[in-house]
Amino acid sequence: MARTDDRIKPVHDPLKGLFADEPIEPEVAEPEDTTAPRDPRLKWFVIHTYSGYEAKVKSNLERRITSMGMKDKIFQVLIPTEKEKEIKGGKRREIDRKIFPGYVLVEVKTDERGELENDAWYVIRNTPGVTGFVGSGAKPIPLEDREVRQLLRQLRDETPKYRITYQKGSPVRITSGPFQDFTGLVDEIMMEKEKVRVLVSIFGRETPVELDFGQVEKL
Repeated sequence: MARTDDRIKPVHDPLKGLFADEPIEPEVAEPEDTTAPRDPRLKWFVIHTYSGYEAKVKSNLERRITSMGMKDKIFQVLIPTEKEKEIKGGKRREIDRKIFPGYVLVEVKTDERGELENDAWYVIRNTPGVTGFVGSGAKPIPLEDREVRQLLRQLRDETPKYRITYQKGSPVRITSGPFQDFTGLVDEIMMEKEKVRVLVSIFGRETPVELDFGQVEKL
């Protein structure tokens, strides 16, 4: 089937070089898997969508995979997200934040050359909301195996991360505790301890106060 509608400018790859600054970890031999081995032709591709329509595209594509009998070629549709804690209105809540807004990952069985087959390409590319594949010109390029392993490892980490809206030097207000309603400037953010050090004026002297993330809000 012709691919005339996909001859567009290359879509920027948000994952390219994602782990470029990280040291390459030595390959560690994994225990032998007695279950069926993974098919080496299974590759992850990235599709571009309208921002905010990722979930709709995922739903549309999964329906097309079923209705068009493509479950033996298109295996998973994934929106990469990570759990994040944020403070809003003095209240703490957990949300799922999209790691790559406007992008959806699809696991597809490729041909012997590692390329998408025409029928799989057609089903994915013509899904409502899909604007193109990430790749070079009209040719979709799969993610490298190392990128996939590291991304999936990141997705398996379910420890929520704080969403911090302030930085060193930002003016903040203390919302709870003995210094409630005091204002000051952020002196240090300690992500590992989930603490922030704020400089407040007490009796005319600048005093550092260590607080939980949930005890301060940006002015």
